[in-house]
Amino acid sequence: MKKVGVALLGLGTVGGGTYRILSEMREKIKSTDDVDIEIIHVLERNQDRVRELGVDPKIVSTDINNVLKDPRISIVAEFFGGIEPARSFLIQSLKAGKSIVTANKEMFSKHWSEFECAAKEGNAGIYFEATCAGGVPIIRTLTASMQGNTIQSIQGIVNGTTNYILTKMADEGKDYDSVLKEAQKLGYAEANPSADVDGFDSMYKLSILSTLCFNKKVPLNKIYREGITGIDKIDIENGKKFGYTLKLLAIGKLNDGKIEARVHPAFIANENPLASVKGSFNAILINGDNVGDIMLYGRGAGDLPTGSAIVSDIVYCARQQTHKLSSFDNRPEAVSDEDFENDFECEYYVRMNVMDKPGVLAKIAAAFGKYDVSINSVEQIASQGSANIIFMIHMTQESFINKAIKDIKSLSEVLAVNSIIRVI
Repeated sequence: MKKVGVALLGLGTVGGGTYRILSEMREKIKSTDDVDIEIIHVLERNQDRVRELGVDPKIVSTDINNVLKDPRISIVAEFFGGIEPARSFLIQSLKAGKSIVTANKEMFSKHWSEFECAAKEGNAGIYFEATCAGGVPIIRTLTASMQGNTIQSIQGIVNGTTNYILTKMADEGKDYDSVLKEAQKLGYAEANPSADVDGFDSMYKLSILSTLCFNKKVPLNKIYREGITGIDKIDIENGKKFGYTLKLLAIGKLNDGKIEARVHPAFIANENPLASVKGSFNAILINGDNVGDIMLYGRGAGDLPTGSAIVSDIVYCARQQTHKLSSFDNRPEAVSDEDFENDFECEYYVRMNVMDKPGVLAKIAAAFGKYDVSINSVEQIASQGSANIIFMIHMTQESFINKAIKDIKSLSEVLAVNSIIRVI
C-alpha cells in the first residue's frame, strides 16, 4: 500500500475540519483507495486549537522549514487564508517537489500562473477543488467529466453569505441591513462583509471556473463585478409579481469565440433550477453543447463540507503517477482584450421615481428609444406628488441601457433612478 505524508498549514475552521476527516477516515481511505495518508506535520501558532483538536504537539510547529525539509511529506494543504504567507509557503513547497492543496480562492485566482511555474520546476501538482464551492465537486467535473463537450456557459450561486441574505429578504420581507446583522450574528457574514456582499468572493471563484470552462485565462480585471448592497426589498417583492427570484450570480459565457464573465444580482425565472437554491447553499449550472444542462448543488462553506473537498484532493493527488497542469497559456501576459466581450446583452428591470405630471413617460420613452432600447412593459404606481414607474426592458446591450439611463437621470422630471437589475 502506498504511504503518503501530508502537512497541514493552519488549523482554522477548514484546517480543523480537514484534520478531523483525515484522522477519522484514515482506515476507510486505506481500504477504499489503497493509500495510507498520514499527517506528518502541522503549522499552527494557537496551542489552544491544537489541544482542542487533540493534535499531537510533537508534530506541531511554526516553522515552514520543518515541512520543506521533511522528505516524508509529499502533499502540503494550506488553510491560512489571505495572500501571504500562504503564497510564499506554497511556492516554496512546489519548488521542493511537494504537491499543494488549497481552498484559498483569492490567492489562487491572483497567483495561479506563479504556482504552475513553481510546480513545473518541482515536478509537483496543484489541486484546488475546494476553492470554488466548498464541498461541491465542480472542479473535477469540469476537468475530468466534460471532455466530450464544448462548455457554452456556466451560471452559479457561489457565495453562501449573499444567498442567505437574499433568501431572508425574499422569504421574510426584511431589509438588507437587518438581515446582514443577523447573518453576522450567526457567523454567515464577517464583521467586514465586503468580500461577500460586494461580489469579490464570487469574482475570484468565477475567474477560476470560467478559466477551466473555456480553457483560456480569465483574469479578475476582465470580470464585471457588482454586489448586493444596493438591493431594496421593494425590488425583490416587485420581482415576485413578474415571476422572478433575485440571486447574486456568477456568469461565464462563450459567444462567437469571445468570453463574457460577470458577477451581479439578477432576476431569474422561478422555473430556473437556481431559483430554488435557498439559504447558504451553493449551486452551479453548466451547459455543454452535447450533454446540455448539468447542475451541482451543495454546501459552499463550513469546516466539514470544505474539508471534504480538501480530503478528496489529497486522496486524488496521492493516487496520481503524474500531475496534470493547464493545457493553455496561464500567464497574465497571454491575455488579449480581443478574447473578451465587455458589452454584454441582457433584459433589464428599471425602477424610478418621477414627477406625476403629463408628458413624463413620453420623455423617458424617447430617451430609451434614442439608444434602441425597447420597452417590454410599464407599471406605474402613483403616490403624493410623484409616481414610481417600473420598466421591463427587452434584450439590449449594456452600453445602450447605460447611455439611456444617463440621459433619463438628466431629465428634471425624474427624481431618482432607484434600481437597475439585469434579468437572465
